[in-house]
Amino acid sequence: MSLRRRRRGFTLIEVLIALAVVAIALLALTRAASVQVQSFDALRERTLAGWVGANVLTETRLATPFPPTGKSDGRMQLATRDWRWTRNVQPTQVPEIRRIDVTVYLGESKAPSATLSGFAGTALP
Repeated sequence: MSLRRRRRGFTLIEVLIALAVVAIALLALTRAASVQVQSFDALRERTLAGWVGANVLTETRLATPFPPTGKSDGRMQLATRDWRWTRNVQPTQVPEIRRIDVTVYLGESKAPSATLSGFAGTALP
């Protein structure tokens, strides 16, 4: 038998390095998952805000084919969230057409979640 036998297995240093690499990889995966969840939540908020804005545009067009100019605001609940919207109806270069701008905010937020524009008037089909 030889005095130098080949040892099998890993040394403690090799195991610690492997654990450190695995820990760093798991942290990176956790961070990536967190970013994806935040991105999904922002996308859901913008989608719901777009629906609120589309509802306000549609309600405005249904209420009167030729809405009066001016600003107004209101509140709506959709998907168990409170939304605040502002509507600005402006004249256009064509006297029979009005431009409707709707801005939607989540709750009391100062930053808009969605902005939509549409047109209404007697010159539109």
